[in-house]
Parts: sequence; C-alpha cells; structure tokens
Amino acid sequence: MTEAPKRVAAFFDLDKTVIAKSSTLAFSRPFFQGGLINRRAVLKSAYAQFVFMQSGADADQVDRMRAHLTALCEGWDIEQVRSIVEETLHDIVDPLIYAEAAELIAEHREKGHDVVVVSASGEEIVRPIARMIGATDSVGTQMVASEGRYTGEIEFYCYGENKAVAMKQLAVERNYDLTACHAYSDSVTDVPMLEAVGHPATVNPDRALRKLAGERGWPVLTFSKPVSLRSRFHMPSGTTVAITAASIGAVAAAGATWYGIRRRRRK
Repeated sequence: MTEAPKRVAAFFDLDKTVIAKSSTLAFSRPFFQGGLINRRAVLKSAYAQFVFMQSGADADQVDRMRAHLTALCEGWDIEQVRSIVEETLHDIVDPLIYAEAAELIAEHREKGHDVVVVSASGEEIVRPIARMIGATDSVGTQMVASEGRYTGEIEFYCYGENKAVAMKQLAVERNYDLTACHAYSDSVTDVPMLEAVGHPATVNPDRALRKLAGERGWPVLTFSKPVSLRSRFHMPSGTTVAITAASIGAVAAAGATWYGIRRRRRK
C-alpha cells in the first residue's frame, strides 16, 4: 500500500501577527454595552491594550491572566455571549487585519498549503477570525461549559509549549510534514511553536524574540498596515458565532492583570 503524500501547513499566531491588537481585549466595549463587564474593566482593558502594543505579555503575565480568567467567567450564560459576538465580530476585527498577513496567507493557500491559526485566545473567537482571513483551521484555548453556562475551568490552554503540542497533534491527524511546514509569531513565548517546524519566521518580534531570531537566522518580517478584508475575502453572513468565556474573560482579566502588574512595578 502506497503511503499518502505528506502535506504542508502554515501556522500563524493571531495577536500582533495576523491582527494589530489583542483579539480578546478588542471586544471590551461591546461586552460592556451588553452588560458583561463594568466600566472599570473597560478602562483597564484599554490600558492593557496600550501595554500589549508596546511590550506584549510575558509568561508571568499570561499565567496571571489565566488565573483571573477562571475566576471571572464562572456562571456566565453562553447564549448571551453568542448574541453579542454575532452582532459585533466583523465590525470589531475586520479593520485590524494586517494587509501583509492577508497577502502571506493567500500565498500559502495558492501553494496548496493549509493555513492554521494557533492562539491563546478562546477557540470560539479564534475560529471565526480564522474563517474571515481564509485560514483552513484554528486552535485556541478551550473552556468547559455545563448546562449552558461556563464553569470557569480551562480544558486546554493553547499557550507556550501547548501550541507545539496542538500542532504536532494536527500533523498526525492531517499528515503534515512539520519539517516542510511554516510558522509565524511575534512573541518569545511562542518559541516552541516556531521550533516545531522547519521554516519558522518572526513577525513584529518582541525584543527577546528578535535577539533569538538573529542568533538562529530566522527571518524577521514587519507587518504594519491594518486593512479591512471586506474586499479581499467573502464574509460569512448570518453565521452562528459562539464565543466562550475564554474570549470574554480575557478582556477584563487581561486588562486587570496588566494594569495591576504595571501599577505594582511603579510603586
């Protein structure tokens, strides 16, 4: 029996690699308008967005976000979350897509490569964004739900080494040759993701990743032109988009985390 030919995939981080902001923090205003978070959380998430754009989040900050997330989202009603996101997803995210990322994704698709978005954001927010940009598939953080509400527990945290774990699992399922695959990210926390493939590249890298890229000879790409994709891709109409507590919780939780950390460091 002849073995099936190996396939190639391009794995993309999401925030500051494909889109210009944090995908979760970008939703703070519609969540506030829907009564899911308060005004204080909106202000903190706006501050966190600024910090994120300036320096990103290190491992300690992300771990703190995870702890806040599990406490914040417990008991939230899933249907309320879905209805808010259905109304706001494309208006919020569409203008944030980097034109360079869209072009690179299109190039991979033209070559017959699968395109997979791999992000620490909730899988239900990552999935529709992946569809928007023409990706083949996506992997995100998975939250636990019971009887229509979020339990506040995380089933799979798609961050750091876990990104590489998810990619290797997909490689087995989809018959990818990881030595021929590509990966793109901006953060040093995604080194396991970049090391998992034969063709890693950095996008708008943070200081630590830029240094590592220089040492290892990894390409350094600069994406700087957010542009609406409405004229580039067919936009799904009336799709049922579900956002888990991973996306909502991170809006307020990440904001509170970064805000608190920065305040403590200034004291």
